[in-house]
Amino acid sequence: MTSLKGLAAATSILALTLTLGACSGGGSDKSTLQQAIDDGKITVGFAGEAPYSFEEGGELQGASVALAKQVFKNLGVDNVDGVNTEFGSLIPGLNAERFDAISAGMSILPDRCKQASFGNPEFMYTTALMTKKGENEGLKNLDEVKEKGLKLATMTGAVESDYAKALGIESQQVGTPQDGMDAVTTGRADAFALTGISLNWMAKNTPNADVAVSESFVQEIDGVPQVGAGATVFRTDDTELRDAWNKELDKIVGDEKAYLDIVGDYGFTKEERPDGSITTDQLCKGELPTADS
Repeated sequence: MTSLKGLAAATSILALTLTLGACSGGGSDKSTLQQAIDDGKITVGFAGEAPYSFEEGGELQGASVALAKQVFKNLGVDNVDGVNTEFGSLIPGLNAERFDAISAGMSILPDRCKQASFGNPEFMYTTALMTKKGENEGLKNLDEVKEKGLKLATMTGAVESDYAKALGIESQQVGTPQDGMDAVTTGRADAFALTGISLNWMAKNTPNADVAVSESFVQEIDGVPQVGAGATVFRTDDTELRDAWNKELDKIVGDEKAYLDIVGDYGFTKEERPDGSITTDQLCKGELPTADS
């Protein structure tokens, strides 16, 4: 009888402990946004692609990061910490809760939208090609790369890899933009495809690399211009965080001066500012505008 009484008492204590634990607000029941506000910080994943997000002197920098810092500050979160990972590991890392959002200027694509939730567009994108100076300069698009039978490098997980695949170009995958530049300078690749902003930034900041960057272009696939835009990415169930983010982001993007004050130092211009002509929902559905729309 004593053992039964002891068991009953122990069960009651356990139930009370669990109830108190559930009511204590230990953090597990809080939304990501509320937890970030309470902690005064949020963690973002980035891929070391300048000028979107990169680390310099131990400090997280870049246009995506600058936007993130301002938007989160407006939401009551003063500190943004970064976790550096390869581009192709960003969404898996987000869903594994290694960080709370992705701040890497990631292109909004249908396949990615099935895995995570994208905020509103932050940057409009064009593609460019990096080559050695004096070799294969003046390339106009990836079609010419294919026609000339050139060796192409693209970054794992980046949209340019998808373009190459759609065009039937076998590209060598690299983990970082620096790896792509190295492939060109060592002759392992004839051209490296990435966003024009990124390639121009790299060429400007590594003047001894002996590389050239083509004019930026919008690649066509089956006659459809691949209009691109990048955004911050959230876990699918973090709708509160995403919606709060979008509300503050739209205030900045809607004001050209405010937008350029934040991202202008990283080489971005009014041409990269989203004008509302394309939405995240359209890009997630693959509803790209035609050349005359």
